[in-house]
Amino acid sequence: MKIISLNTGLPREVMYHGVHVTTAIYKEPVTGRVALRKLNLDGDRQADLTVHGGEFKAVYCYPVAHYDYWKKELPGRELPTAIFGENLTTEGFTEDSAHLGDRFAVGSAEVVVTQPRLPCYKLNVRFDSSEMVKRFLASGRTGFYLAVTREGEVGAGDEFKVIAREANAVPVSEITRLYIAKRWGEDDVASLRRALRVEVLPESWKEYFRERLGMVGT
Repeated sequence: MKIISLNTGLPREVMYHGVHVTTAIYKEPVTGRVALRKLNLDGDRQADLTVHGGEFKAVYCYPVAHYDYWKKELPGRELPTAIFGENLTTEGFTEDSAHLGDRFAVGSAEVVVTQPRLPCYKLNVRFDSSEMVKRFLASGRTGFYLAVTREGEVGAGDEFKVIAREANAVPVSEITRLYIAKRWGEDDVASLRRALRVEVLPESWKEYFRERLGMVGT
């Protein structure tokens, strides 16, 4: 598991459907080593802090393997690195193998997996498509966020080294599937109860799942 590309970007104003939109989804690969801090990488910012950024969304990872899928889904579309807005384009590290609460050393920093990405309309802006958010979420290829537990420096080529695996192991892909699902079975409920015991899963996710769990069987 390693970083293929490290990408940063600052907020910019773009036009979308006749409206001025401020977004930081336009990321570009950078060379050399970059400081990874509690809230973001040096040279990177989020435009709308009400839904982006913060301690539990300091870094966004997107697996490079998904680019092949999108090349087939979006024929003729150019897909430069970081088009999905990711800070780290990763290899050997997917939503199936990344579990909530898994902790890693990367470069001189340490990080922990916190949650899947739930795309907002800015992804539509980036692709100039009103359907992209829906397609992205339905694909299950959402990528995931990391919190920074120890600040340090990272760069392309750095490997993720396991520090600790979460005892209540729930894959990121499972959380996304359960979020989308209209109904849950017994196994789904068991997975959710494990997820609720993961300390780093943000309270907003826990509140959503608790509310829905209260509806099970009604």
